[in-house]
Parts: sequence; structure tokens; C-alpha cells
Amino acid sequence: MTAALVVYESILGNTELVARAVAEGLAAVGPVTLTEVGSAPDTIPPDVALLVVGGPTHAFGLSRPETRRDAAAEARGPVPSRGRGLREWLETLTPTASALPTATFDTRVLTPRVPGSAAKKARKRLHHRGFTELAEPESFYVHGKAGPLADGEEARATAWGQALARRLSESEYRPQQRSL
Repeated sequence: MTAALVVYESILGNTELVARAVAEGLAAVGPVTLTEVGSAPDTIPPDVALLVVGGPTHAFGLSRPETRRDAAAEARGPVPSRGRGLREWLETLTPTASALPTATFDTRVLTPRVPGSAAKKARKRLHHRGFTELAEPESFYVHGKAGPLADGEEARATAWGQALARRLSESEYRPQQRSL
């Protein structure tokens, strides 16, 4: 694997913990760049072989400025993502010349389980921009809105990152040129 780019949005810190664990799993087989969405590039560098995108589920999908503001008001510590969210970044993301594989994840409240998924919404937006899907969207669970992560979720995120790396390296992925 050449390189993986993990882009995350996190208001209360739980999604950042998951993103770090996913990056750790991916790093077992190749270089990984972990980036908070406010610093994420609008054009994916040519050496990136896998794009992983994750964020918290707010109001059944990707966060919006209002939901980020409400969540930040509940924060007990520093807020990792203070600027744009995944929704805005995905709108500015430049499609790649090849159908770059992606994987998406989100964090969600463990109970009660409510419908909606930021990971599924991100997958849909990436697909519309010409990216391909390497794996089904994955959800990681949090106790209550503020967390902490449910037991075992960091380890599960690391294992998911390892599985993504294996899947990418085992597949005979050959980027297909797209006309832009």
C-alpha cells in the first residue's frame, strides 16, 4: 500500500479516538496521514491509495454548523473540530483522476439506537464525486452523547483499520481512469 489518508471530524473527542485507532491499524502495513477535517486537503495527493473518512452522527447524518455548535456547548474539554465539518469538506473535495477507494465510519450513541448514519451519508457523497467503496460503512458506539466510547470500540477500530489495509493489499485494485 502506498499511503492512506484518514480524515475525521470530532466535536467531543470520541471520533478522534476512533480515527487514531483506525490509523494505527492501517499503519501496520504502510504510511498513514491522520488529518482533522479543518486541515484536510481539498485535492487528494497522488500517493494516497486509500481515503478513510469519519465523523459523528448528528441529527441522523453528517453534522451541520448548528449541530456542531450544540455539541460543542456540551463539551467537557477541548473541541477538536472547530471549523468546517465533513459535510462542507466533501462538497469541496476534488474528484480524483482514478476511482480512489474509500471507507467511511461514524460514531453513534449506543442506546437508544436511532436511525441515520454519518458514515452512510459520507459514502454517498464520495460515490457521487467518483470515489469507489472498499468496505461497507462502519459505526463505532459511544455511551450517551458525550461518551466515552463503549467498551472495546478503540480495539475494534484498530482491527477495522487492519482489515482495510489487508483488503486493499489483497485486492487487485487497479485505479481506473475517469474522465473529469
